[in-house]
Amino acid sequence: MSSTFDAATVSVAPAVASACRSADSSTGFGLYLHVPFCASRCGYCDFNTYTAGELGSSASPASWHEAVARELDIAAAVLTPTRPVSTIFVGGGTPSLLGATGLTRLLDDVRRSFDLAPGAEVTTESNPESTSPEFFAGLREAGYTRISLGMQSAAQHVLAVLDRRHTPGRAVAAAREARAEGFEHVNLDLIYGTPGESDDDLRASLDAVLSAGVDHVSAYALIVEDGTALARRVRRGELPAPDDDVLANRYQLIDARLAGAGLHWYEVSNWASGPDSVCRHNIAYWDSADWWGIGPGAHSHVNGVRWWNHKHPARYAGTLADGVLPVADSETLDDEDRHTERLMLQIRCRTGLPKDDLAGHELSRADVFVADGLLEATPTHLILTDAGRLLADGIVRDILTA
Repeated sequence: MSSTFDAATVSVAPAVASACRSADSSTGFGLYLHVPFCASRCGYCDFNTYTAGELGSSASPASWHEAVARELDIAAAVLTPTRPVSTIFVGGGTPSLLGATGLTRLLDDVRRSFDLAPGAEVTTESNPESTSPEFFAGLREAGYTRISLGMQSAAQHVLAVLDRRHTPGRAVAAAREARAEGFEHVNLDLIYGTPGESDDDLRASLDAVLSAGVDHVSAYALIVEDGTALARRVRRGELPAPDDDVLANRYQLIDARLAGAGLHWYEVSNWASGPDSVCRHNIAYWDSADWWGIGPGAHSHVNGVRWWNHKHPARYAGTLADGVLPVADSETLDDEDRHTERLMLQIRCRTGLPKDDLAGHELSRADVFVADGLLEATPTHLILTDAGRLLADGIVRDILTA
């Protein structure tokens, strides 16, 4: 049921209002809902998340939820005509801290504001230690269709460096529980290149992932982000920085092992067992489609306008309570910006770059990478080769260089 909320009762940034009025309502539309709460902070994480001690009394899950419901109503009212939602992704933070009851209520709020498209994909991230068979059963009943679990590694010493709280076997057990409760689509996340991780550690992690019978795997190279506890440890010399050559070798190890088990890459960091198993919400990002990010610090993109919310949950909720959409800032992408972003995102996908999207001089530069074996040319597209995937960002930057 679509919202009957009156958009005239709130203040909306002019750029956002204009973009929403002129967007193509016939195209797919996604919602991202950000849950900013974590039980503890992982040392490598620079996401917009908060522990209870960091928030104090300034914000709570209850005030956050009330604000999210209000932003959903505003989004549905500002988007005219209101568009059916094709994909929903609940991320964080740790959405599973809300429990099945809280995540059910969140999805109910979405349904009160928006119509869901037939066959809509509904995903939630979960940390293994805050899940159970009863949790997954509740989510399945609520209408969630995908579960994404943060595993990172099966090696205890690697989890310790990352400040992860779950035991090595818990992520695999959680994935099996989700599948037993009827989830066909379950993802396990890996991080590779952590200081102290060996090739054998990674092989053991991959063996564990495959033993869980999941249909989707995401694997990300460890990035030492400024301002994190991990960055401080590296700066003090307590831990070595990730080595680029090691990361490249580990990526190849991951790809070979997953491909051998029937999971093939469809985006540089993502593998799926078939077309039905890919994450449609993430594909929407890579296709530069429209989505609205709900929650503190969430980013949105509609019709070439990008905006992002105030980061702190208290300010986010307070702004909405004052009748103002909580936009911290926005930017309008011109044709050159859109072209650059489209190429930088599409090159990461197995479908590749449509040749028709490239100017003549860009095609000439791409020919160099074809000759070097980093791009494969089909009659219509340019697709990264196995070697090219290791250099994707550099390749597209060179193609775009004026």
